[in-house]
Order: sequence, then C-alpha cells, then structure tokens
Amino acid sequence: MNHFYFIRHGETVWNVENKICGVTDIELTERGHEQAIETGKKILEQGITADVILASPLVRAKETARHISEITGIPVEIEPRLKEQNFGRFESTPRDGAEFHEAKKDMASRFGTGESMLHLAQRIYNLIDDIKKSDREVILVAHNGIARMVESYFREMNNEEFSSCGIKNCEIKRYDF
Repeated sequence: MNHFYFIRHGETVWNVENKICGVTDIELTERGHEQAIETGKKILEQGITADVILASPLVRAKETARHISEITGIPVEIEPRLKEQNFGRFESTPRDGAEFHEAKKDMASRFGTGESMLHLAQRIYNLIDDIKKSDREVILVAHNGIARMVESYFREMNNEEFSSCGIKNCEIKRYDF
C-alpha cells in the first residue's frame, strides 16, 4: 500500500498525571473514551478508508481501536509489534523529566530493564516494511513512543528532535511511502 494512518490512543490517567506509561497497562479515562469515539467520527467525516485497524495489545490502544471500529465498521486486529516501548526504570516517572529526555537520545540504552530504541526501531521498521508490501489499507492505533519511531522512519531527525517528537491523544496522522 502507498500510505497508512497512525492514531495515538485516547487519554489515560497517567497522561493526565504526566507519567510515562510504557508497557504498564493503563486504562483510558472517560475523556479518553470520548476522544476515541470522536476520532471514529472524524475518520468517517474525512472519508478515510481502511481494510483493517492494527492495534497495540495494551488496553488503552485496544479500547481506542474498539471505539473507532464500532463507529467506522473497520475490523480490528491486535498487532503485538505495536506494543509501547518498555521504558524500564522510567515507567511511571514524569514524562517531561530531564533525565528521561536525555536517556531517549541513547539509542542502545535499555533503561535498566526495558527495551532500547534500537530494538524498538527494528520491530516498528519491520512492521512498516510489511505494511508497505501489503495490499491492505491500514490504520495503526498505538502509543507516543511508537509514533516517535514511525516518524523517524519517514524523516531525518537528530537525537534532540527524536527525543522531543510526539503526537497528541487521538491525533490522526497520514504517512505516505
């Protein structure tokens, strides 16, 4: 396919509290559910079509994808490669913490017990390559860390730009090959 869409999950309590979720399985807030429903409506309004929604196995993304699917009729498949990065010792710490911001620039670091940016790049880049070869139109529903890696697939960034890159809850972004 020559393009795909990326949507970050709806708001979680830890988003509100400015905490890093990572692989911690955090539920959507009521607002997060509402954002997901509105996103489904936006997809219809904008005439976005897809054969499938590929969603992270974490509940915040699965619930977002479920709401979008209920409104659009696009079926959901769970894609394990879309699971958020394991941020190890930084999980549940402030998202805007200076130490975390700097740590994201060290591509080989596993954050103590987590997953390195290099490992994350491998699984996300492989997924994007698979989408590119596929004949299915795809919407991805995942996480901010995944959004950062997807963005790096499509444009050159220095480490500072990469570390600062992000997407809003339920933002819809199109990527063209």
